[in-house]
Amino acid sequence: MVKTLITTIITLARVLKISLTSHRIKLPTLVALSVLCVATASHAETEADTGFDFFNPMPSTRIVINAGKRELLLISDDGSVIRYPIAVPKRGKEWYGETSISGKYVDPDWTPPTSVRIDHPELPDLIPGGSPRNPMGARAITLDQYQVAIHGTTAKMRQSIGTAASYGCIRMRNEDVIDLFERVDVGTPVYMYN
Repeated sequence: MVKTLITTIITLARVLKISLTSHRIKLPTLVALSVLCVATASHAETEADTGFDFFNPMPSTRIVINAGKRELLLISDDGSVIRYPIAVPKRGKEWYGETSISGKYVDPDWTPPTSVRIDHPELPDLIPGGSPRNPMGARAITLDQYQVAIHGTTAKMRQSIGTAASYGCIRMRNEDVIDLFERVDVGTPVYMYN
């Protein structure tokens, strides 16, 4: 069991491209994720006759957001990983943990949330989808987290990719969010860590 745990820690670190000596993710967090993987796999072995795929202890497709690296990873059930550069929440607006996709929208309208309106009272009440001024961009993938989405961006805000700039959302280039949109479903788990 200890050997399996160590192997899982090393594998998880490689998949997420985490240095085990890095301070961006705490070793206890990595160990906890690894224990969860091993425990799930162990439970799956006892449930093999129910059809549970014990070779794949995590949900088949998942999104992992590394806020520190400004990177969103789409991990597929076959172990393949697609990496996308992102902008993450700015200081004071960060969030971490687990959530899931609750909705998918093409050219969504945008109504500024209260926290944005306080900082930018000049914004209109609604910016229609498809408008070059709409900060949601070409697609919005809403999360089961209050007023948070993974979304595209405007041409003007595109330069924010790679920074901490949003009010809680994950901002992507339009071409990247369109690609991601086609690869995920409502219910896909999302994990955010720093």
